[in-house]
Amino acid sequence: MDWVRRRAGSLLGLGLVGGLVWTTVVTLSMPGWYAPGEDCARKVGAVDAVARTSWFPPSASCVSGDEVRQYMSTTRSVVLSVVGVLLLLLIATGLILTVRRLTGEPGPIRTGDNVKRRRRSHLTFGALDVGVAFAFVTFLNAVAIVFGGLPGAILFILTALVGLSAFGTMLDRHMGPLPSSALESRRRGTVAGLVTFGIVFAATAVSGQLPFFRFWAVPLSAIAYAAIAAAQWSRATRPAEVAQREDV
Repeated sequence: MDWVRRRAGSLLGLGLVGGLVWTTVVTLSMPGWYAPGEDCARKVGAVDAVARTSWFPPSASCVSGDEVRQYMSTTRSVVLSVVGVLLLLLIATGLILTVRRLTGEPGPIRTGDNVKRRRRSHLTFGALDVGVAFAFVTFLNAVAIVFGGLPGAILFILTALVGLSAFGTMLDRHMGPLPSSALESRRRGTVAGLVTFGIVFAATAVSGQLPFFRFWAVPLSAIAYAAIAAAQWSRATRPAEVAQREDV
């Protein structure tokens, strides 16, 4: 059980990637949203048909008058339903274990020299890294919605939140405030990732451009992350500065 708890992030990532693949397969197993009538006529021979689809259980049929023809086979529908339930359980388990890691043992305290240089690196190179990561997030946003519809959009949001939190934790461990424990790095990285995504999402919503991110989300994410990291540095170094004054 300890091994599973330590691999919570990998478990969750596997479930989310599998979920994105699942939504793509389900979408490709249905009539296309741009010309469903033509797909029905080509595959099942239904003329002037109206497509009826369902995401869970996955199903698709073509209705032409009083005639109903299956577009998705029963076998494929059953297989996709079973896989969908298993992926949902995997994602739920990974989420629970990941959240629990944010309240676990703090671990040993890490220390280091040249904190000012570490801070500069975090606020510059860390922000640039987040901008590059958000370029991929912007691309994934379009792919997930086009090929996955509403379920793909939901999975994209969850995947982006988890991925940015994990990336923020990694950056904090390499360039974040010291002294610090592994638990503190996980918490700061998670907050930085979630808030950065929230700022970009809110800005996109206010500009009326949802559900797709625009390329200006890349520099905005870098600026937002730099501001969040600066606030975290100020909060982390404040107790040390107070202690130094008291010693004097």
